[in-house]
Amino acid sequence: MTTEPAPASGTVHWIGAGLSTGSGLAALCDEAERVRLWHRTESRAADALERLGLTGRAQPRACSRDALAAELAPGDVVVSMLPATEHAPLLAECVRRGAHFACSSYVSEAVLEQAPAAERAGLVVLTEAGLDPGLDHLFAHALVARAREAIGEKTPASYALTSYCGGVPAVPNDFTYRFSWAPAGVLNALRSPARYIEGGAETVAERPWEATRRHVVEGETFEVYPNRDSVPFVAQYGMPDAWTPRTFVRGTLRLEGWLRAWDGVFEQLKTGDDARVAALAQELAAAYPTTDDDRDRVVLAVSLDVRAESGPSWRGGYLLDLVGDAEESAMARCVSRTLALGVRHILDGSLPPGLNRAAETAARSERWLRELGQEGVEFTLRVDR
Repeated sequence: MTTEPAPASGTVHWIGAGLSTGSGLAALCDEAERVRLWHRTESRAADALERLGLTGRAQPRACSRDALAAELAPGDVVVSMLPATEHAPLLAECVRRGAHFACSSYVSEAVLEQAPAAERAGLVVLTEAGLDPGLDHLFAHALVARAREAIGEKTPASYALTSYCGGVPAVPNDFTYRFSWAPAGVLNALRSPARYIEGGAETVAERPWEATRRHVVEGETFEVYPNRDSVPFVAQYGMPDAWTPRTFVRGTLRLEGWLRAWDGVFEQLKTGDDARVAALAQELAAAYPTTDDDRDRVVLAVSLDVRAESGPSWRGGYLLDLVGDAEESAMARCVSRTLALGVRHILDGSLPPGLNRAAETAARSERWLRELGQEGVEFTLRVDR
């Protein structure tokens, strides 16, 4: 028996007002009956609302677990903009109080464990609804659907899928990068092995930067490297069983010259212990911060090339290339608007109970991309047959 979703109350609790909170919050103020912004203190929440031009449209709150629990009501929606390690405790509170939950992060084991209880209670758990993960998934699902239609899912074929995303300075500096979030996260990601498919075989890069290669997008040269574990996304993206991968990699995009500029960082990552890497993160944050005068740029390039053993070939790609402005960073626009769209679909009851990623089907991906395009998240699709 399919569980009916618990009716949404119309109240949204947005937890955290960091660098990824942008105009998506304003969109929710237009759609939800009540929006509460929770931050470290009520005054800081009020300051964030003023910065976003939302004073009087959302209510500021000082964030604590007890204070939030006291205000949560059945059918409310909790949006977590906190670090990923904080999602599971928030979700547990949501399940106890009968509230829906949304975040932009990857699904963790701790969140996954609670999804069945949420589903039984009719609660939506929305994850991976930001930029990366989020928009990258939407692009990939939409491309796979188009290729299936052109090639045929039972037609033997090989394919190459690449998905590269990066937040970089709009005006390059000598380091080719500026830190707008915790440098420790950037460095620790580089210390984590990356698994992907290259030349038809699974490959592991123990040091991801050593797998860096040139990648040309619309005539501009970038440098890209694999990130995390790409292999599970073969199934998540619904690649047909009759198709075999030549290449399947999800990774990070950097400006040309990044590998050379970061050579000293890599040497310390090779030899430094946790304490040294933590100290390095602080040094880099001080040396290369993002200031109020800096503008960020987000580039997301997803492409799919399918070649049938006999018959047609198909190639297509999505490109998002946005620059921030004085009102909002490109990163905040992409993350917050995608997440807000998902929350609106919780409010209107169109998402099913239980675990949801932003992109579960091609139909949903096409719909969300159409809606995001109408709301100012600009991207292009190119198809070559």
